[in-house]
Amino acid sequence: MTDVKINVRSVKPGMFVSMLDRPWLGTRFPLEGFLVESEEQIVELAALCQTVHVDLGMGEAPDPRLILHESAVESAASREITELRDATYEEQSEFVEEFDAAIPICEKLSVRVGDVMRDLREGKDLDFESLKEGVNAMIDSVMRNPDAFAFLIELRKKDIYAYRHSLATSVWAATFGRHLGLPRPKIEILAQGGLLLDVGKSRLPLSLLNKAGRLDENEMDLMRTHVQLGLDILKTDRKVPAEVVSMVATHHERYDGRGYPKGLKELEIPLYGRIAGIVDTYDALTSPRVYAKPMSPHGAVNVLYEWRDMDFQKELVEQFIQTVGIYPTGTLVELSTGEIGVVISLNGARRLLPRVMILLDARKQPYAEFRELDLRHQAEDDEAITIRRGLPPGTHGIDPEDMFL
Repeated sequence: MTDVKINVRSVKPGMFVSMLDRPWLGTRFPLEGFLVESEEQIVELAALCQTVHVDLGMGEAPDPRLILHESAVESAASREITELRDATYEEQSEFVEEFDAAIPICEKLSVRVGDVMRDLREGKDLDFESLKEGVNAMIDSVMRNPDAFAFLIELRKKDIYAYRHSLATSVWAATFGRHLGLPRPKIEILAQGGLLLDVGKSRLPLSLLNKAGRLDENEMDLMRTHVQLGLDILKTDRKVPAEVVSMVATHHERYDGRGYPKGLKELEIPLYGRIAGIVDTYDALTSPRVYAKPMSPHGAVNVLYEWRDMDFQKELVEQFIQTVGIYPTGTLVELSTGEIGVVISLNGARRLLPRVMILLDARKQPYAEFRELDLRHQAEDDEAITIRRGLPPGTHGIDPEDMFL
C-alpha cells in the first residue's frame, strides 16, 4: 500500500497529498491530489482538516512513527481499491473522432435493449447473448476514449428512461472500471451487470413505474420486488455470469446497512454491487423522471460525496468522482468570462480544467459558430479562464442534444 494517513501537522514539503478528511469541493486544491511545495500550503491545509493521506509513490514519505493506523474495515477497504488496479489505459482516439464512432454503436445497443425489455414484458425469457455484442462494441469505444460515450448518453437524456438508464448505467460502470484499472474481462462484467440492474422492472405494472407522485408504503414494497424479479429473469439464461447476478442482487444494498433486500453493510456487499449502487444512483439523479427533475452532473457529484460512508463506500465514491470529474462530461457551465458552455471531455490529470464547447457569449447570446476551449492549454499571455459554476440542465434554454445530434 502506497497511501498512508497522517496528522496534518506532520505534512512536509515534498509530500504528495492524495486525500483530505473533508470534501475537496470548496477547497482550492485539485481533486486529483497535489505535491506540497510550500509552508503556506501546509498552513492552509491545517485550517481545513485534521488528517490527510499522502501517496508514498508520488512524494516524500513521513516518519513511520507518524503514520495513523485506520480501523480494520477502513484498511481493508483502502487495500481492496489499491489491489484492484491491473492495467493503465491510455486514450487511443480524439474526442471528435470517437464521438462520431460512438453514435451508431449507441443507436444499435439502444434498439437491442429496447427489444429485450419488450420481450421480457411480454413474458419471454432473457436472451443474454443478444446483448453481449453491443455491450462489447460500447466497451471498445469507452476503452479508446471514455469521454465520447459519456457525452453521448448525457445528450440522450430525453430518451425513454427505462431503456436509456440501463444503457447509461452500463456505460458508467465500464468507464469506472477503466478508471480503476480493471482488466477487460472484469470491465465486461460491470458493463453487462449495469445493463441488467433494473431488468426486473419489466415485470412490474407500468402504472407503478410511471406514477408521477411519491409512492406510498405498499407501492414502495412492490417496487423493491424488482430485485428478486430480476434474479428470477436472469435464472432463465444459464449464460449470465455469476458476478452479473451478484450485481443485480446487491445494487440497492447500502454501505450503512439501510439498503435492501438483505440489509448488507460495508464489505459484506460484493465489490461489483457497491460499484453498481454508485453508478445507478448517479445516472438516476441526473435523469429526468416522471417524479423528479434532473439534477446537474455537478450537483449529483456533490450529493454522492455527501452520501459517502452512509449510502456508499467512501473510497469508491472518491474514485468515481475522479472518474467523472467535478464538472462531468455534459455539464453546462458558466465561465469566468461570463460565457456559457458545455463540458465535452475531461483532462485526465487536471479534472478541474476540462475541454469546453463555448455556446453563448457573455450577454448569453448564441455564437454564430461554437468554439472549443481547452482550459488546461490556454495561452500563457492570456488571463486564465476558469469555470465559475455548474448550471442546471436547460439553463438559458440550452438543449445540447439539439446542438450536437
